Amino acid sequence: MTVLSMLAATFALAGCASTPAPVAQPQRPQIRPAAYPVSALVGSWGIASYREDRDRPRTETMARQHCRTPYVITPGPTDGIMMHVADDPKAYELTLKGGSDGKTYLGFETPPPHAQDREILSLTENVVVMRFIAPDVHARYGTFVYVRCPGGAAAAPPRRT
Repeated sequence: MTVLSMLAATFALAGCASTPAPVAQPQRPQIRPAAYPVSALVGSWGIASYREDRDRPRTETMARQHCRTPYVITPGPTDGIMMHVADDPKAYELTLKGGSDGKTYLGFETPPPHAQDREILSLTENVVVMRFIAPDVHARYGTFVYVRCPGGAAAAPPRRT
């Protein structure tokens, strides 16, 4: 074998050895079914927020008083509900979605938890408690309590799946 052919073989083998190994792509979180139907949020609600858990009972009372000017959540054009997002006066279609962490989120159809999502802390037929995921938004708004207003179209009781 000549020196030239040995060099060519060495370069060919070196090229094969320097080929990078395939990199595994990180798994994207999947949207899972939510623990509650979106219809559980449709209706008229009094809203208030708190920052300390000890203030929740007082905040629920305040939310009931806000039924004089309720926040109305309507069905969206597809399978969601129409609500406002943080710092935006426009209503958007949002949906409930389950996360791989076992929690339920409200937000756009993106894998949860997304920075614009809200985490549903509890949901009953007449009271919903939720907080924004983004720490800076949560710091501004606190934890929200939605209390169903009398005469507000109550949906079927939420079911846990």
